[in-house]
Amino acid sequence: MIDLGENNKSSAARGEGPSFAEIVGQTELKRALLTVAANDDLDGLLIQGEKGTAKSTAVRALTDLLPNRDVVEDCPYGCPPNEPERQCADCRERTDPPTTERPVPLVTLPLGATRERVVGTLSVADALAGDYEFDPGLLARANRGFLYVDEVNLLDDHLVDVLLDAAASGVNRVERDGVSVSHPADFTLVGTMNPEEGDLRPQLRDRFALQATVTACEDIDRRVSIIDQAVGRRAGDAPETSEAERTGTDEYRNQLRAARELLADVELSTAFARDIAELCRDSGAEGHRGDIATARTAMTFAALDGRTKVVEPDVRRAAELALPHRLRSQPFEDAPDPDELIDDHFDGEQGDGENADETERPDDEPEAERGPPEGPTDSGDEGEGAGSDPSTGEEDDSDSGSDESGTRPTPSPRGEPGRDDGTEAQVTEDERESERTDEESEATPAIPGRSSAAVGAGRAPEIAAPDAADDGSAGGGSRTRTQPLVDNRGARVRSRRAGSSARIDAAASVRAARSRGGSSVESRDLRQSVRQGDASSLVLFVVDASASMLPAMRTAKGTVLELLKDAYEKRDEVAFVTFAGEEADVLLPPTNSVTLAARHLKELPTGDRTPLPAGLRTACDVLDRADPAASVVVLVTDGRTNVADGSPVRETREAARRLTGHGAHVVVVDAGDDDRTGLTGVITEETNGQRVPLSALSAERIESAVGTDRES
Repeated sequence: MIDLGENNKSSAARGEGPSFAEIVGQTELKRALLTVAANDDLDGLLIQGEKGTAKSTAVRALTDLLPNRDVVEDCPYGCPPNEPERQCADCRERTDPPTTERPVPLVTLPLGATRERVVGTLSVADALAGDYEFDPGLLARANRGFLYVDEVNLLDDHLVDVLLDAAASGVNRVERDGVSVSHPADFTLVGTMNPEEGDLRPQLRDRFALQATVTACEDIDRRVSIIDQAVGRRAGDAPETSEAERTGTDEYRNQLRAARELLADVELSTAFARDIAELCRDSGAEGHRGDIATARTAMTFAALDGRTKVVEPDVRRAAELALPHRLRSQPFEDAPDPDELIDDHFDGEQGDGENADETERPDDEPEAERGPPEGPTDSGDEGEGAGSDPSTGEEDDSDSGSDESGTRPTPSPRGEPGRDDGTEAQVTEDERESERTDEESEATPAIPGRSSAAVGAGRAPEIAAPDAADDGSAGGGSRTRTQPLVDNRGARVRSRRAGSSARIDAAASVRAARSRGGSSVESRDLRQSVRQGDASSLVLFVVDASASMLPAMRTAKGTVLELLKDAYEKRDEVAFVTFAGEEADVLLPPTNSVTLAARHLKELPTGDRTPLPAGLRTACDVLDRADPAASVVVLVTDGRTNVADGSPVRETREAARRLTGHGAHVVVVDAGDDDRTGLTGVITEETNGQRVPLSALSAERIESAVGTDRES
């Protein structure tokens, strides 16, 4: 727990990285963090950008600026003393409970956390004594604070579901192990992510009121400042630097405190409200959350600047944060440019008449995003060099929750979720299938020894897979069939007798002892949980890119795009390897990002030779790095290899054997006209794979293969 009292030490003084004022650059990131800290109705902030750009450092440094909060002293949920509607059931029944001040919590949710660690569970100590007592989890600690998830796009689906439930109602409900508990879970969700590592589930993305995008700074002087900061050097004398840091932190802290007090008096004119509504409608943002988040953000900007009226620059800057992640594109299409939409809407004009004289900020008025004048300004790395480890979950605290409007609802006195009747989601049009043609795209760099041929997104005939199981294990939706797993992740399905090295389920063990009439838990009563797994699978296409294979490449590309329409909503990934000329290349690294796949597959390179062994070896390298729970390798070739270090047949056979060692299910798509001249039969034999003609290649066929591999 971080002490934010009068004797509080800054994060830099504690050796945890630079303070908020010391972070170099990243103006948009700082502005966004100050905004969600100043307005509790903004339910979350998504920070996306490349690695090493101070995302995690800035989030953790924010705790130094937050004011203390009044809480019921002995309440595990930190309930507010004078707001019964936001209290837990126990606090509502008490009269004049003891109160105290505590820092606003920043709680880190690790990617590998169990469901019980997040929502809470039965107390093991009490369970062994025969009592049922609830042990609060991370959501309880994050109440009225911040819940921080690093690499939120990699968070397991079962934890995403937990966050969505709590964010929608502001209440965490636990019904299991003989325990029925509800408690307030009113938190601000802050997530960081690198978009190149995968997409965020649309349901979770929409729960973030704002999105900030960060990039590494290009200015050399600023980059030098980052280096000096990371290795412990400072420009000037240490006392002066320390004083500048304290001054900058105090300025941010005072600005934040004043904004929270002024926010209730800020007015948004009807004219600006109409501007916001028209902008959100014209941009295609779904529902009304974007409208409400933009309005609240604009009002918060005014409060941070010390004003009680919203002006046009507030609205423009608010839209830049509230709209980008809501501009949903169709699969394989780029989202509209939010800056262009905003510029087109306002057309460079100033605010309406009553606010026109306020669009220019007085010189003596503080800017929300302006850093302290004496501290180093703006942008930085992730903070690793300064002692911060963005991947490590800290024992800080944090919070978030949201309703349909992009704000956090409060639980009613009976624990029911709050309502906001003005935030009903609109029914949107059905998504239409579309794909930009390759002819419209820019040419990809030529590969030595090859020509580059633009190919269309052809589709194979959609035929039923003859081997598809009738039990629904393949097709009809998910490619990765969910299997019960015996570990500490996923939702619990049932319990079973524990193994010698198993993780013990205390509640199930107590129940087993009671069922036999025992007064204590013995070794024969020990149980372990069987949980629902949701592991991702990888479909790796290895495609012969020789000139004669152009039609087959079109078919393979069309199949990839079909599969990614399903991966758009699931965690499965697709990769694409081509081999031609003298070598093989990874054209598309493993991803479930439809935008990234469409960009990488706009043009497929071709060559005049067929290095089949190189393609198989590259496929093995991809599997080594990805290490998926399940994998299917789809090899598309005519089998006419003519490039190898030695004998093409021997090299191909050895590479196929290596592929077998990865446990992947192999589908060999034979694109040749004469089976007698190819090696597809050899590869099928060595990998114990499945051989199909090119005409049978389809998304349904691959889904069937993934389902079979997942069950084996």
